[in-house]
Amino acid sequence: KYSPTMPVLTFVARVTDGMLLVASMEYNSMSGSGDETMDLYKSQAKQIFKKLNPRSVSKCSLESGAYTFHYMIESGVCYLTLCDKGFPKRLAFLYLEEIHNEFVVFLDEAEQKKAAEEKRIPQDWTRQVDTVARPYAFIKFDKSIKKKGKEFANPGSRSNASRLSEDLSDITTIMKKNINEVLKRGENIEHMQNVSSNLKEQSSNFRWGAKKVSLMAQWQQYAPFIAVGVVFFLVLLLKFYL
Repeated sequence: KYSPTMPVLTFVARVTDGMLLVASMEYNSMSGSGDETMDLYKSQAKQIFKKLNPRSVSKCSLESGAYTFHYMIESGVCYLTLCDKGFPKRLAFLYLEEIHNEFVVFLDEAEQKKAAEEKRIPQDWTRQVDTVARPYAFIKFDKSIKKKGKEFANPGSRSNASRLSEDLSDITTIMKKNINEVLKRGENIEHMQNVSSNLKEQSSNFRWGAKKVSLMAQWQQYAPFIAVGVVFFLVLLLKFYL
């Protein structure tokens, strides 16, 4: 059944070089759009990966037409999904977090089995990602992504309502941009992070400036009373010693 809000595609890629590790697509979720539209979004996703580097902002939303890309970077791996604009932003990032957790379990289990067969110590999952040499090396994880996608297909379901009520993360700080600002104008995502950091610093400076003004106003208000109190204290002191 067609759902206009379920995740349409999900990619997992290595941040250092943008190499795709897993790709999963739900063509039925773009009913009536055609293969050309899907190809466009796949191309945009790959361009996003090329813009990333280890200093890129860790979470971001990029609007593209009727859809929005959401991505999350964790331990050198980028998890990206494309959703209808009507899909709740908070739920999209919860989806990506669960994809990350299951990807780690998937790699750990596969490595444990391989290490046992080869009678050696298992490698950390990040080491597997760093050393893999071919694209789509972990394509078998696609089954897990599809299963997870079905769980998140209906934002109004009881399970997703429970997820949203239990999530305490702050998504208001997650940057949102139009994809044309990033792809067509050549703006890299690291620069976006710098702009965001500068805005936060300016906001912090503004709050400190406002606090200083408030303190000065309070000082001007109470300074006469303090001065009178000091004079009174000195008079009493002089009388006591004289």
